[in-house]
Amino acid sequence: MSEHTMGRGGFQPASSVRVEPQPWGRLEWMIAGSLDNSDVLTVGKCFIDPGQANPVHHHPNCDEVLHVVRGRIRHRVGDDYIEMGPGDTISIPIGSIHNATNIGDEQCELVIVFNTAHREVIGE
Repeated sequence: MSEHTMGRGGFQPASSVRVEPQPWGRLEWMIAGSLDNSDVLTVGKCFIDPGQANPVHHHPNCDEVLHVVRGRIRHRVGDDYIEMGPGDTISIPIGSIHNATNIGDEQCELVIVFNTAHREVIGE
Protein backbone atom coordinates (compact mmCIF):
# COMPACT_ATOMS: atom_id res chain seq x y z
CA MET A 1 0.00 0.00 0.00
CA SER A 2 1.49 3.37 -0.97
CA GLU A 3 1.80 6.30 1.46
CA HIS A 4 -1.17 8.01 -0.27
CA THR A 5 -3.58 5.07 -0.10
CA MET A 6 -3.54 4.10 3.56
CA GLY A 7 -7.31 3.59 3.53
CA ARG A 8 -9.55 3.37 6.58
CA GLY A 9 -8.14 5.24 9.57
CA GLY A 10 -5.08 6.50 7.71
CA PHE A 11 -3.93 9.51 5.75
CA GLN A 12 -6.64 11.27 3.72
CA PRO A 13 -5.26 13.32 0.81
CA ALA A 14 -6.95 16.59 -0.12
CA SER A 15 -8.05 14.95 -3.38
CA SER A 16 -10.34 12.61 -1.40
CA VAL A 17 -12.43 15.44 0.14
CA ARG A 18 -16.13 15.27 -0.80
CA VAL A 19 -17.39 18.78 -1.63
CA GLU A 20 -21.11 19.57 -1.33
CA PRO A 21 -22.00 23.00 -2.78
CA GLN A 22 -24.79 24.81 -0.92
CA PRO A 23 -26.75 28.00 -1.76
CA TRP A 24 -25.00 29.67 1.21
CA GLY A 25 -21.48 28.26 0.70
CA ARG A 26 -20.24 24.67 0.82
CA LEU A 27 -19.53 21.66 3.02
CA GLU A 28 -16.37 19.60 2.68
CA TRP A 29 -16.14 16.13 4.22
CA MET A 30 -12.78 14.52 5.00
CA ILE A 31 -13.72 11.77 7.47
CA ALA A 32 -17.08 9.95 7.56
CA GLY A 33 -18.69 6.56 7.43
CA SER A 34 -20.01 7.42 3.96
CA LEU A 35 -16.40 7.93 2.83
CA ASP A 36 -15.52 4.53 4.32
CA ASN A 37 -12.70 5.97 6.43
CA SER A 38 -14.17 6.00 9.96
CA ASP A 39 -16.51 3.99 12.16
CA VAL A 40 -16.75 6.62 14.91
CA LEU A 41 -16.28 10.21 13.63
CA THR A 42 -17.36 12.68 10.98
CA VAL A 43 -14.95 15.56 10.30
CA GLY A 44 -15.47 18.33 7.81
CA LYS A 45 -15.38 22.02 7.05
CA CYS A 46 -18.23 24.44 6.55
CA PHE A 47 -17.73 27.56 4.44
CA ILE A 48 -20.40 30.30 4.66
CA ASP A 49 -20.41 33.27 2.30
CA PRO A 50 -20.66 36.84 3.68
CA GLY A 51 -24.20 37.74 4.73
CA GLN A 52 -25.38 34.13 4.36
CA ALA A 53 -26.48 31.50 6.89
CA ASN A 54 -26.82 27.75 6.86
CA PRO A 55 -30.36 26.51 7.61
CA VAL A 56 -31.56 26.02 11.17
CA HIS A 57 -31.15 22.30 11.87
CA HIS A 58 -30.35 19.68 14.49
CA HIS A 59 -28.61 16.33 14.77
CA PRO A 60 -30.73 13.67 16.53
CA ASN A 61 -27.87 11.19 16.84
CA CYS A 62 -24.75 13.18 17.70
CA ASP A 63 -23.02 16.10 19.36
CA GLU A 64 -21.17 18.62 17.18
CA VAL A 65 -18.06 20.66 17.87
CA LEU A 66 -17.60 23.77 15.70
CA HIS A 67 -14.31 25.68 15.53
CA VAL A 68 -13.90 28.99 13.70
CA VAL A 69 -10.77 29.07 11.52
CA ARG A 70 -11.52 32.27 9.59
CA GLY A 71 -14.21 34.94 9.61
CA ARG A 72 -16.92 35.99 12.08
CA ILE A 73 -20.23 34.26 12.76
CA ARG A 74 -23.28 34.65 14.94
CA HIS A 75 -24.05 31.15 16.13
CA ARG A 76 -27.48 30.17 17.41
CA VAL A 77 -27.98 27.23 19.77
CA GLY A 78 -31.60 27.01 20.89
CA ASP A 79 -32.63 30.53 21.93
CA ASP A 80 -29.06 31.66 22.63
CA TYR A 81 -26.85 33.60 20.19
CA ILE A 82 -23.10 34.07 20.46
CA GLU A 83 -20.67 35.93 18.21
CA MET A 84 -17.59 33.90 17.37
CA GLY A 85 -14.31 34.63 15.61
CA PRO A 86 -11.06 32.87 14.72
CA GLY A 87 -9.96 30.46 17.44
CA ASP A 88 -13.39 30.24 19.10
CA THR A 89 -14.96 26.81 19.62
CA ILE A 90 -18.45 25.71 20.65
CA SER A 91 -19.86 22.33 21.64
CA ILE A 92 -23.44 21.73 20.46
CA PRO A 93 -25.35 19.03 22.37
CA ILE A 94 -27.25 16.27 20.61
CA GLY A 95 -30.66 17.41 19.38
CA SER A 96 -29.99 21.16 19.82
CA ILE A 97 -31.44 23.45 17.15
CA HIS A 98 -28.58 25.55 15.72
CA ASN A 99 -27.17 27.45 12.75
CA ALA A 100 -24.46 29.94 11.86
CA THR A 101 -24.72 33.32 10.12
CA ASN A 102 -21.66 34.93 8.57
CA ILE A 103 -21.56 38.48 9.98
CA GLY A 104 -18.22 39.39 8.42
CA ASP A 105 -17.10 40.60 5.02
CA GLU A 106 -15.14 37.48 4.07
CA GLN A 107 -16.12 33.83 3.65
CA CYS A 108 -15.94 32.08 7.01
CA GLU A 109 -14.27 28.71 7.45
CA LEU A 110 -15.42 26.39 10.23
CA VAL A 111 -14.09 22.97 11.23
CA ILE A 112 -16.96 20.70 12.27
CA VAL A 113 -16.63 17.39 14.13
CA PHE A 114 -19.35 14.89 15.08
CA ASN A 115 -19.10 11.95 17.48
CA THR A 116 -20.53 9.51 14.95
CA ALA A 117 -19.44 8.33 11.52
CA HIS A 118 -23.08 8.51 10.38
CA ARG A 119 -24.24 12.07 11.12
CA GLU A 120 -27.98 12.62 10.81
CA VAL A 121 -29.38 16.08 10.13
CA ILE A 122 -32.97 17.33 10.30
CA GLY A 123 -33.98 20.70 8.86
CA GLU A 124 -31.09 21.29 6.49
